[in-house]
Amino acid sequence: MSALSDEEQLNSLKNNTKKYSSTVISGVLIALIAYSGWTYWQNKQQGEAQLQTAKVQQLMDQAATVDVKDDNAWNSLTKTADEIVKNYPDSVQAIQTQLMLAKLAFERNDYATAEKALIKVENTKVDDQGLIHVVKLRLAYSQLAQDKFDAALKSLSAVTDPAFKATADEARGDVYVAKNDIENAKKAYMSAWDGLLERQQERQILQIKLESVGVLVDDPEIERPVLEMKMDESQ
Repeated sequence: MSALSDEEQLNSLKNNTKKYSSTVISGVLIALIAYSGWTYWQNKQQGEAQLQTAKVQQLMDQAATVDVKDDNAWNSLTKTADEIVKNYPDSVQAIQTQLMLAKLAFERNDYATAEKALIKVENTKVDDQGLIHVVKLRLAYSQLAQDKFDAALKSLSAVTDPAFKATADEARGDVYVAKNDIENAKKAYMSAWDGLLERQQERQILQIKLESVGVLVDDPEIERPVLEMKMDESQ
């Protein structure tokens, strides 16, 4: 095989340089495009999140300055809230909006709307079990207010975290009282009492509830509930 002339070697070098340079440049361009796309996506996501947060803040400001019991003001708030939830489903801002809507609905004694908003939060993809337990507790009270006793008990049965057990037991007692099931109310309240005793939390309200179902307690800082009402020995 004859050696390549200087001119042929030069042409071969040019061709190889052109060939491999094109490949390298293409790779660089793809990387740059990918990076640009990622950067654009990040900026877009950040911008959308900021926009969502701004809308929620505007909604909260609006709610703080109007009378939610006024139907026109309420309709305006719910319209804005529905738009946020529709445009940004499963976002933190959508969850904030639903929780705020539930709170305002409670203030209007509109427990059906509160229940609906809380169920939407319950069904989101939020990965925060603490929040979900709080939502279930509030959901149970919205159902209790509508005399949906079985639904309320079902919601409370899903509160399984030990940190929320005493609160769930107290709520369960409230449901049983509303059902006029005093024996189960006693058991639920006493379970809540023991749980709060372990955590050394305030129990004055629970003490009143216990007494309302015929269970007297002596020292709320030390004693656990006794089962029978104390009789007045002077009689």
